[in-house]
Amino acid sequence: MLILIYYKDILKKQHILENMSRSMFENTETAFKLKDNYSLYNAKLLFNVITKKYLVNFLTTLTLFSLKYKLPVKWILKKTLYKHFCGGVDINECEVTIQGMKKMNVNSILDYSVEALKTEQDFDKACKKKMEIVDLSFSNESIPFAVFKPTSLGRYSLFKLVNAKIKLSKEEELEWNRVIDRFNMICNYAHSKKVRLLIDAEEFEVQEAIDNLVYKMMKKYNRKSTIVYNTIQLYRWDRIPHMKNLLKDHDNSFKFGFKLVRGAYMEKERIDALKNGYNSPICSNKNETDKNFNSAIDLMFNNINSVDFFIASHNEFSTIKTVELMKKHGIKEDDEKVWFGQLYGMGDNISFNLASKGFNVAKILPFGPVENLMPYLIRRAQENSSVEGQSNRELDLIKTELFRRSKAS
Repeated sequence: MLILIYYKDILKKQHILENMSRSMFENTETAFKLKDNYSLYNAKLLFNVITKKYLVNFLTTLTLFSLKYKLPVKWILKKTLYKHFCGGVDINECEVTIQGMKKMNVNSILDYSVEALKTEQDFDKACKKKMEIVDLSFSNESIPFAVFKPTSLGRYSLFKLVNAKIKLSKEEELEWNRVIDRFNMICNYAHSKKVRLLIDAEEFEVQEAIDNLVYKMMKKYNRKSTIVYNTIQLYRWDRIPHMKNLLKDHDNSFKFGFKLVRGAYMEKERIDALKNGYNSPICSNKNETDKNFNSAIDLMFNNINSVDFFIASHNEFSTIKTVELMKKHGIKEDDEKVWFGQLYGMGDNISFNLASKGFNVAKILPFGPVENLMPYLIRRAQENSSVEGQSNRELDLIKTELFRRSKAS
């Protein structure tokens, strides 16, 4: 009987939070204030396509084929998918977007989203670019964090070897040391400028190598303030035990920085697990992922003196849960301990409505050449087609705002 009452109480609380999330994030006028009608119609077209998985798969194949054989499709991509999800080719192109969002109290996090680099020269160039973004963040209050993808600093296949604990050759050891040096160079530079760093999570087959590197950087640079944040993908069923182990052995000589996300490699992870004969690291369904994510939020607040965290979510329920726990723990809306973030082009109803109430909010704004951002853009499309509820929610909000504008005109 007591168990039944307990679960009824949980369901009642969840129902209350769900109703609150809907009412808090329904204001489409605030959400889409920066988008003109053309941009909204473009977004409507994109999300109509994205909700159809077969179309995403077909268009992905067609796009990659066109780029490989240098067919003239870049201009179409730039005006559609790229325009919606990316800030521009370079920092100058991003400036209008950055300033526009800042007027509505929404910050920007510039993400130089260039992937699949292969040469030492390219890795050095990427390292230099990350440090330039740290400089930009230092000099511009609209950009509170810098961010980087670990495998932009070294060969992906080398990360795989280190992750699998395979003995490296002398040449590979020297190469891995250069990766560590680049990692340390960026973290040290960010520390000297007091700029916070969000370090991306990647695929299961390289993530442990990344985790170990980031942990060392947190121990080294998070002693007086939280500079280094590791990204935790909660669609992995092993991430809660992983964080609990870290927090259990914590000696309080430094602070943890965590960025909580649901995850971005679901399709690839399941295929890789099947192909290589190991259990999938991904939760069996979306409900399990949501449960994991909300458990991670609880874990953050249960260890509130040891962590600073960044809630990167397009899920309204998880966002409201965080807001309510902030109130419960007496954490003010603008306390730097807690940040909220969404990807540019998604979750505008969350970002702009939260910001209007004084919470710390930032949009992750990818930039770079169109062809180099294709892996990122394809991942966005695949992720959205896999989580149909999210795409339909985006589409409904866009339609609501277009209808509101038509009535107002």
